[in-house]
Amino acid sequence: MGVLIGLAVAIGSLVSGYVAMGGHLAVIWQPWEYVIICGIAIGTFIIANPMPLVKDTGRAAREAISGAVPKRDHYLAILGLLYALMRELKNKPRNEVEGHIDQPEESEIFKAFPSVLKDNDLTLFICDYARLIIIGNARPHEIEALMEEEIATLKRDRTKPYYSINTVSEALPALGIVAAVLGIVKALGAIDQSPTILGGLIASALVGTFGGIFISYAFLSPLANKVKATREKQTRVYVIVKQAFIAYMNGALPQIAVEHGRKGISVEYRPTIDEVETATTTGGRSEELKEAA
Repeated sequence: MGVLIGLAVAIGSLVSGYVAMGGHLAVIWQPWEYVIICGIAIGTFIIANPMPLVKDTGRAAREAISGAVPKRDHYLAILGLLYALMRELKNKPRNEVEGHIDQPEESEIFKAFPSVLKDNDLTLFICDYARLIIIGNARPHEIEALMEEEIATLKRDRTKPYYSINTVSEALPALGIVAAVLGIVKALGAIDQSPTILGGLIASALVGTFGGIFISYAFLSPLANKVKATREKQTRVYVIVKQAFIAYMNGALPQIAVEHGRKGISVEYRPTIDEVETATTTGGRSEELKEAA
């Protein structure tokens, strides 16, 4: 919603200010100039990026516009799942715990937290490191280094759409000049026309420069930053898992290990200690699990 409101304010200010100065909207409405600019931008974007990244950039843009970031309830679900899983690791034999991490889609623990289970990457991340904890030969600092490396890789992969959009944004002013040059070429072809016609053609050509700069700095560049912020918030959940697991491997009780994870949550969405306790004290049963019961 914030993206749409900001875009509406930007376009509204542009149009109202231009009209207030006595400008005519018909002059800046040059659709073929925008076709040239946007068409070249899309074409070069497809050339420069593999198709999986092109598709992921579309998803990232939708996520940024819709604000698809983990909220308080999702963090509570993650903490509730971690608590339940660490309690199993602490109290149950290895063969009983392995069933939960080998087939999480069949595990009662994971099924109790559907918002976590539907995130395949996060579920796999949790299961991989729970399996390493079960093996028991790895040292906590070794696991922590491995987790940090994987999180860095995930963050790098998930923020690739930011760089791809930003690259196009940086090129758009130059593409606007290309459109303007083509407009000037058209105007020079009509040099024998009256000053009124020639002036209109030159004005139309300059709209290309305006369009490239406006789309770059008023839309794509802010969108790229929004994509980056959204994807970074999405990868933050892996840090929560890392903090909790490392604390548990260093000897913390499940309830204390969960608190280590809670401290890694942004203040904006961080649940209180009481909320986490409520979500975990009944055998790791979060609100999601209570509803499923």
